[in-house]
Amino acid sequence: MDIFKKLISYATKAPSGHNSQPWKFKILENGIEIHADFESSLPIVDPHNRELFISLGCATENLCAAAADFGFSTKWSTQKKSTGGSFIKIDLEKSEMNSQKGLIELIENRQTNRSVFNGDSISQQDLNELTRIPGEDNINMYYYKNGGKDFLTIKEYIKKGNEIQMNDPNFKNELLSWIRFNKSHIEKTNNGLTYKVMAAPPMPKVIGKLIVKSFLNPKKQNKSDRIKIDSSSHFILLTTRDNSELEWISLGIYLQKLLLKLTELGIAYSYLNPPCEIETLSNELKKEISINNEYPSIIMRVGYAKKVAFSPRKNVNKVIYE
Repeated sequence: MDIFKKLISYATKAPSGHNSQPWKFKILENGIEIHADFESSLPIVDPHNRELFISLGCATENLCAAAADFGFSTKWSTQKKSTGGSFIKIDLEKSEMNSQKGLIELIENRQTNRSVFNGDSISQQDLNELTRIPGEDNINMYYYKNGGKDFLTIKEYIKKGNEIQMNDPNFKNELLSWIRFNKSHIEKTNNGLTYKVMAAPPMPKVIGKLIVKSFLNPKKQNKSDRIKIDSSSHFILLTTRDNSELEWISLGIYLQKLLLKLTELGIAYSYLNPPCEIETLSNELKKEISINNEYPSIIMRVGYAKKVAFSPRKNVNKVIYE
């Protein structure tokens, strides 16, 4: 049981929208279930829970990767709840034969890096390494070099997405509700976007909200993103074929494999997902670039940067079903 809790703690190091950590775990005799925690969903930015289920897939891959170091082989499957919706079941079996050992350090070191990158280009050799990551059905990865036609198209759609989201008071209020402005604020929740990961000084919550609100406008957001995009080497775009719940989980599994490989290669990344989050823009973008009419699902900028602060995680006992 203690080992299973340890595996769950590694699963929770997966990324999630606004660091919302929208998962619950159930320990079985020979396995672990991962369920959506809809109380931690993001109904404005993620109304169909697409990014939520991607996060569950990321947590699944982390758990399976960590299990290898503890001498387990794993097999995951999706199950349907009687009330509707899916959850993930991971069967665990003791095994000495596992070639995937050694990923725990990468799980611990993985981080989203929202800083300005240093402008260096990723080598073709490292890009080739990324293309060799084991795939998942109906999930594809595309990469675009800074300055190329499709890169500039995606950049323009990020700008359009910012203009829509930063003019939406509901979006801004939801975002503000997940920002943690000081140490005591972090300790109360152990989730959210902390002042540390946003490279801001700590401040009282009331003052912090007023300051952040002043920056939540299209012009300032686009200026900030333009600087960050221009400092990056490439965009990476992940797509799904049918934009279904099961594909979102598979996408999360593939995404986490990619993130661990980026961590191994010393490549920084952060997300710029407005064109994927806004349905009208997503439908336009898939016609603008050559992705076989697939659904744009995750956009990341990648490059090189210094390490930044890590996001907090809830105590493992808080995310386990009694």
